[in-house]
Amino acid sequence: MPESNGAACGAAEKVKPAASPASEEPAAIAGNISFHAQYSPHFSPLAFGPEQAFYSTAESVRDHLVQRWNETYLHFHKTDPKQTYYLSMEYLQGRALTNAVGNLGITGAYAEAVKKFGYELEALVGQEKDAALGNGGLGRLASCFLDSMATLNLPAWGYGLRYRYGLFKQCITKEGQEEIAEDWLEKFSPWEIVRHDIVYPIRFFGHVEILPDGSRKWVGGEVLNALAYDVPIPGYKTKNAISLRLWDAKASAEDFNLFQFNDGQYESAAQLHARAQQICAVLYPGDATEEGKLLRLKQQYFLCSASLQDIFFRFKERKADRVSGKWSEFPAKVAVQLNDTHPTLAIPELMRLLMDVEGLGWDEAWDITNKTIAYTNHTVLPEALEKWSQIVMRKLLPRHMEIIEEIDKRFKEMVISTRKEMEGKIDSMRILDNSNPQKPVVRMANLCVVSAHTVNGVAELHSNILKEELFADYLSIWPNKFQNKTNGITPRRWLRFCNPELSEIVTKWLKTDQWTSNLDLLTGLRKFADDEKLHAEWASAKLASKKRLAKHVLDVTGVTIDPNSLFDIQIKRIHEYKRQLLNILGAVYRYKKLKGMTAEERQKVTPRTVMIGGKAFATYTNAKRIVKLVNDVGAVVNNDPDVNKYLKVVFIPNYNVSVAEVLIPGSELSQHISTAGMEASGTSNMKFSLNGCVIIGTLDGANVEIREEVGQENFFLFGAKADQVAGLRKDRENGLFKPDPRFEEAKQLIRSGAFGTYDYAPLLDSLEGNSGFGRGDYFLVGYDFPSYIDAQAQVDEAYKDKKKWIKMSILNTAGSGKFSSDRTIAQYAKEIWGITASPVS
Repeated sequence: MPESNGAACGAAEKVKPAASPASEEPAAIAGNISFHAQYSPHFSPLAFGPEQAFYSTAESVRDHLVQRWNETYLHFHKTDPKQTYYLSMEYLQGRALTNAVGNLGITGAYAEAVKKFGYELEALVGQEKDAALGNGGLGRLASCFLDSMATLNLPAWGYGLRYRYGLFKQCITKEGQEEIAEDWLEKFSPWEIVRHDIVYPIRFFGHVEILPDGSRKWVGGEVLNALAYDVPIPGYKTKNAISLRLWDAKASAEDFNLFQFNDGQYESAAQLHARAQQICAVLYPGDATEEGKLLRLKQQYFLCSASLQDIFFRFKERKADRVSGKWSEFPAKVAVQLNDTHPTLAIPELMRLLMDVEGLGWDEAWDITNKTIAYTNHTVLPEALEKWSQIVMRKLLPRHMEIIEEIDKRFKEMVISTRKEMEGKIDSMRILDNSNPQKPVVRMANLCVVSAHTVNGVAELHSNILKEELFADYLSIWPNKFQNKTNGITPRRWLRFCNPELSEIVTKWLKTDQWTSNLDLLTGLRKFADDEKLHAEWASAKLASKKRLAKHVLDVTGVTIDPNSLFDIQIKRIHEYKRQLLNILGAVYRYKKLKGMTAEERQKVTPRTVMIGGKAFATYTNAKRIVKLVNDVGAVVNNDPDVNKYLKVVFIPNYNVSVAEVLIPGSELSQHISTAGMEASGTSNMKFSLNGCVIIGTLDGANVEIREEVGQENFFLFGAKADQVAGLRKDRENGLFKPDPRFEEAKQLIRSGAFGTYDYAPLLDSLEGNSGFGRGDYFLVGYDFPSYIDAQAQVDEAYKDKKKWIKMSILNTAGSGKFSSDRTIAQYAKEIWGITASPVS
């Protein structure tokens, strides 16, 4: 790091600016960085501090990406392969600089180039803000998938929205979590490329006209424009770079009422511009109000309509060159994947475009739609299976509501005519739910299942629950419609780049770095699991990561943690089913136990640092109470001289991808403790395991498969199984549950005010009683508590045997090969999309 901006500016002046967009030589790269600093200026001429250096470096890297993106786009245009279009409301990209230079194979060259300006590459990486385009696992999965699509040379394309303020930036105060707007676009993103020629009209409201020939046309209402921004996604060690296309909402100049403005009616004059800004302002705006619900539905339709219009444009661009030039070819050239129910409106929008714009009849349009659309389900939680008010839908999207009604009508007729024995189940299977005449809704998951050619779950257990419970009736009609595609993660970001020390050791012992794109090679580590030299290197790498993590914790919380203690981490969005409450109750019980020990007894205890991180939705009260409780417990425990050598509790604020890239390599035990049957898959469990972290968890989601792969002796299992949960809830309702005394002790210590005066009664009351709204311990925290505490005691004992623990760590990494997103995406490509690799030569 240079001593001053002046010193950096002086160093910059010594590097002659020269445009060399494709060079991989450090001197030429430095010239290209200097060129961008001078001729693509975003700051005043004399400024060349770390921030300015980052932007110039990023723009230089972007030159490489643009060249590859252009070549890839031209290649796809010439060869005209079938392409996949991935629609997702979220993409949790993280920082791009490290990933870009790593995938391009130019990390070393750029590190040397920026030294000519007096900088370390790592320092410039720290200047980048995470792109605030997602929140949790759904968005991070989508980003891993894009990385794998590019690496596998697949003709694919991601579509999302360009949220200006993201979900929120989390601040922790004495009151708990506070939310402020993300500032990732406060200046600009150096990675995105605005496409001023890619603009599509998006209509809302209005009405449907019936034309003389009987066809229908949606007219009136308000029309906004969708403007495309492209973010290039480079593959690893390949010439292919695909695109994440993000849509921003704009109103045109003619929508600005100059007369009203000059008359002093400033807000009225720019009304449509204000509405346009709202659409891409925030990810998941609060939907407690009617206005909030309307905005969310607007966002979903905006994504679907802009993306499908773009897909149509690209299909028609090549249609004239094909032999038949018929719309029946559409599914042979286009695969659309819906990432959860948020993009469900792509179904009626595709029907509308085919019928109302292209003039096809219902049967042909339906056949094309069914062969084009596939749906990934990510949840069995009732509140996450979206249901939209029919009244709101009809008001905002009148033509789409007509189409949805017709799909529902034809589905009902099909079931009654072909499956008379299912007539009694039709009401629960229909798309339209009219059971409450005052609040009729559209069931979006049902619309997806009825309309898509394939429905997939994201882990074996989850997919089985879909087939045996959630969608069991549909399975009897369409037995071949349902598949499993166990999630995966990209090994580039989640080991190669975020954990360089461990990555180098893996490469050294496997005698190849091919594992980065063929993760199954990690099994080769198993034969070295008892090797003392590997143990020593492995422990050294883990300690380096723990020290880096301890520095981060000190920087963001002011709490000093001991790298020699067991680092125990749970990071994921805060939700009652993910059971951060079980974790903190366990920490409270551990604290109580420590307080009751003598000084001599404490010295035999395994020292532990418990870290919890994640965002609670702004309107999710109990989740925010859990965040508050973790912080309050930490404030007491960390300042208690009797125990703070043996236990610390830290809440990690503003959890995001960049934070995860520090926490995951430094973790030794990771908690994946959701109520069995409620977590579809999870992907952070895969990231921890890949980085040699041992998991304590339930048999839920991908935990089941991770345990199979790494070996059950290298996984700390506890808790009820998925097939027991319903019965246990019934037992609870019938008053048969007897709480463990340790569970009662932990709750009582919180109620006693030991951790402050905040009223935790409403949170703890959710664990009390046998039934009722917000009561009855729906997530089985009390039932699983004793087995959880017993499993944690096993962790304490295992950690004392360093040789055993390191072997467990090595075997977790060695067993992670299955969980590469390259494997997942290869399966999607072959078994759902029907696309093949199309490498740029």
